[in-house]
Amino acid sequence: MARIHPVAYDGAMDTLPTPASGLAEHEDRDAVLETVLGAYRMRVEITADVRYCGTWYDSEPATHHGQFHLLTQGQCWITGEALDVPVLLERGDLIVFPAGVRHVLSSSADPHLPDAPDVGDTSMLCGELEFITGSHNPIFAALPRWFVIRSQDSSAGFRQLAQMLADTSRERRWGRQLVQNKLADSLFTMAVCEYVRQAEQPRGLLAALTDVRLSRALSAIHARPGEDWTIQSMAQEAGMSRTAFAELFTATVGTPPIQYLSHWRATEARRLLKNRRFSVAAIAEMLGYSSEAAFRRFFKRIEGVGPGNARRRSGGAS
Repeated sequence: MARIHPVAYDGAMDTLPTPASGLAEHEDRDAVLETVLGAYRMRVEITADVRYCGTWYDSEPATHHGQFHLLTQGQCWITGEALDVPVLLERGDLIVFPAGVRHVLSSSADPHLPDAPDVGDTSMLCGELEFITGSHNPIFAALPRWFVIRSQDSSAGFRQLAQMLADTSRERRWGRQLVQNKLADSLFTMAVCEYVRQAEQPRGLLAALTDVRLSRALSAIHARPGEDWTIQSMAQEAGMSRTAFAELFTATVGTPPIQYLSHWRATEARRLLKNRRFSVAAIAEMLGYSSEAAFRRFFKRIEGVGPGNARRRSGGAS
């Protein structure tokens, strides 16, 4: 039987992860990512299927939405104010600019070089992405100005999905755009998961998901937002002291635990309000509020509008 070596932390005893606990850690992280990404309505669209040859460059302006490029053939250099050095993309690589910063695509590291060597044809799929619901999105807030998912370093699932998207772009059948957009949506979700797995210095919520204690607490909060949470009960989920948990959570996520809980409850409320089978009173009870009036005050304080207005804006389903 394998030995379990105790590790001291903040006066409490913990254990090194076993294979089973390691699996649980991944499940906690994935559960949080799934709930956050699923709670916000996201628009992901393929806007261009381009092909370049010879010496070329293409300037992409700053936008109010995110942008991405998936290289399907050849290679491409990316430069711009957000990048310290030129970045080379090769077939199957994906670059994402979550905030839509200005950048340049080109056939060479210096887009103004007149006699760049001919490296053959280059093809790529370009698209836009944005979360269109919610005033506080912890995933977008935690992403860097740009990140690259390398095909050679990614999971088999990511490579297969990217190849499906590339194959679909070459088809000329009815419904191709719709299928492409759905595949692109899934690819972005997988790209965020790949980023969390590979990032050396993630930040915000994504950094918290790499810490087994915070991930455990976040998973519980997301799974049971209507529970009567306190700093102490969250700290117990994390296996930490109250003070140590509050300090680590705030320093890592960027907001205190109770404030994060409030924003998550508001996010869940928006999701539930889309379904008219649930009355405002029922949603208030599900999210742990003692009265509908208390819930209405809370929701308006966080979102700036009452739950009734939010429901009308969302066009809630019957």
